[in-house]
Amino acid sequence: MTKPEEAKRIVAKHDIATIMQALNNYRRDNGRYPTQAQGLDALIEKPNTNPVPGVWKEGGYLERLPDDPWGNAYWYLNPGVHSEIDVFSYGHDAKQGGEGNDADIGSWE
Repeated sequence: MTKPEEAKRIVAKHDIATIMQALNNYRRDNGRYPTQAQGLDALIEKPNTNPVPGVWKEGGYLERLPDDPWGNAYWYLNPGVHSEIDVFSYGHDAKQGGEGNDADIGSWE
């Protein structure tokens, strides 16, 4: 793995940790994580789809949703495959699976 790719993987892990913290704060306030339909957008703007959250933090849980270091959106699954929820990037190749630079990076790591 090259140094630039290794650095991108570290950034992705940091982004995922930040998103997970925001999701945990959302859950604390609302008693549940955003639904799959609400997605990660529920962290930056109050969802208007059912079920409507109980107490949504004024100003949101994140200022913005970052793209992964390869310019793609982070993925969110509720329910998750590896845990109750999963947040992940497909890595350099933007495809599921892979090894090395192309390996997926997720909240379960």
